Amino acid sequence: VCVCVFLLSINKDLISVQYLYYSRRAHFLHGPYPTTHFGPKACVLPNPTSVMHIQDPASQRLTWSKPPLNVLVIRKVRDEGLLEPFKELCRFLVEEKRLMVFVEKKVVDDVALTADETFSSIRKQLCTFREGFDDISDCIDLIICLGGDGTLLYASSLFQGSVPPVMAFHLGSLGFLTPFKFESYKTEVDKVFEGNAAIVLRSRLKVKVVKGLFQRSEQLFKPEENGTGPPNHIGTEVLNEVVVDRGPSSYLSNVDLYLDGRLITSVQGDGVIVSTPTGSTAYAAAAGASMIHPNVPAIMVTPICPHSLSFRPIVVPAGVELMITLSPDARNTAWVSFDGRKRQEIQHGDSIKITTSCYPVPSLCCHDLVYDWFDSLAQCLHWNVRKKQTRLTDGSDSSDTEN
Repeated sequence: VCVCVFLLSINKDLISVQYLYYSRRAHFLHGPYPTTHFGPKACVLPNPTSVMHIQDPASQRLTWSKPPLNVLVIRKVRDEGLLEPFKELCRFLVEEKRLMVFVEKKVVDDVALTADETFSSIRKQLCTFREGFDDISDCIDLIICLGGDGTLLYASSLFQGSVPPVMAFHLGSLGFLTPFKFESYKTEVDKVFEGNAAIVLRSRLKVKVVKGLFQRSEQLFKPEENGTGPPNHIGTEVLNEVVVDRGPSSYLSNVDLYLDGRLITSVQGDGVIVSTPTGSTAYAAAAGASMIHPNVPAIMVTPICPHSLSFRPIVVPAGVELMITLSPDARNTAWVSFDGRKRQEIQHGDSIKITTSCYPVPSLCCHDLVYDWFDSLAQCLHWNVRKKQTRLTDGSDSSDTEN
């Protein structure tokens, strides 16, 4: 609709052509329009000058329709070094900010916390939940993560629909997705609560595993007419990547890759990675893919050790639908995982459908979404670090050669 209205103001003769094009295609090449409301009270600051759905990065600012009241604190488990920062943050949010703080029940039941009498009064005021049992998606205004990148990935998995803004503090091992330093947490939290903070919308993948219904018919696969899947399917939202590999088998993985229903190629190797731009600095980077800024609307397809010298990683538009199935002549099954979790076996007749989700993860920036990304490349991955070339001495000529 945005595209048609935009063209209407330029050339009325193009309306019918564009309308026919979009009526045949159920989604835009650049992916679905991402929701700009995150949880009950947060949204992106409206920008009336934006065209289509690709915003100027500088205009991606967080604003609150109402003051946030409920905060979810995610703490990296099995790390005793985070115990004191966790208690300090909870005490600040409860006593000074007067907020409702939600914490996982297994975190609150930690022996180290229950034995601390000085923290007992705060502990009693914490609201607890259990993953897979309690739905907190409609009551959280802000997520604060204490840990590394895995903590943010876990926080994303708790929200299969709209995701509240995420503020991630670097208290883990890598910290590529965690730009904030905990030493100044009070100042940083106050800035976020004031609004107008910079955010980056990290796109996610909408993944659906359909069990036992796919049959290869020449080279064209027709998706469901009404866009809804059969009852025996498993759906999930993925922030980093979907990995299909050969599992424990010693044979090559042999899977077919479809794009918008058409067979593109077969992947013979250790497997294939389908990732978001955020995931381009994770497993995909180790497999030889390019690193893409999270604001770029795209999906990456990266083979894992392909048995072909010409199979290079590719980038496709965010709006396409990818589908992965076992090749008919595959010697073994395959295995799939989502952000390193929920690993399951894929057999003949199963299919994995992947497209861009309309529910991104609004990740708060420490400085801005461009500086933070390049700073992470330099600090975490040591991108383009080398000893600098020395300058030529006076009187020497770079064109001179030794005899």
